Amino acid sequence: MAACADDSAVGRSHWAAFLKYAAKMGLDAMEKYLSTQMPFWRFALHTLVISLACGAPLLVLYVLINPGLASHLVSGGPALARFLRQVVTNGLPVVFVTNYVSFFIYAVLTDRYGVGKVPVRLILSDLPLRVALFLVLHALTYVLSAQWYGSFGGSKSVALGVVAPTLVRSALFANLSGVYFYAVVLSALPLYLPALERGTAWCPAQRRWRGWRFLATLAIAASFAALLAGVTALIIALGSG
Repeated sequence: MAACADDSAVGRSHWAAFLKYAAKMGLDAMEKYLSTQMPFWRFALHTLVISLACGAPLLVLYVLINPGLASHLVSGGPALARFLRQVVTNGLPVVFVTNYVSFFIYAVLTDRYGVGKVPVRLILSDLPLRVALFLVLHALTYVLSAQWYGSFGGSKSVALGVVAPTLVRSALFANLSGVYFYAVVLSALPLYLPALERGTAWCPAQRRWRGWRFLATLAIAASFAALLAGVTALIIALGSG
């Protein structure tokens, strides 16, 4: 029993050390590259770089795991042009704007509370904000695609009608929207790691590990995908009613 307890304590210690290091890197990066003190264009450029860095590997993965897609795109022509247009005009704006709004709000909160001192509850409020932005921006880009490029038969109503099922499948990484969805999730890690580290810390005063905060943080993070699927499913139900 004592050996198991010692192993458990060592495991918690290693986990806490890793989280502390990762959280510090996240905080340092946010402070250095995403500050309200820098010009708009630089803040936007850094946000764009983060969006591309998180989205590009996922896009490559999506192409590789879909049989025949890579060879179809390599052949060039209209197929490649449509694919790139979807990424540039639909996906990138959604990821970029979602990240920009989220990062800017976090930077403002950091100015108010101090680096690493933003309340966890405010950090976690970023989750529903990202969900809402992801939904609204997807609908907007689909409508604009119908209007500008004749997508969805040029019908705005058809474009809006496919938003919900498309986003439901995105949680399963079953379409390009899945690339955008998980790019948004990955981009948020620098914000959430400090909250996770603080939520899993050992509490000397109470001589216990605040594991309940760890579980709560994980549950809230997991609900990001579930909430997206639930909201879009509700939209489907209302639309078919």
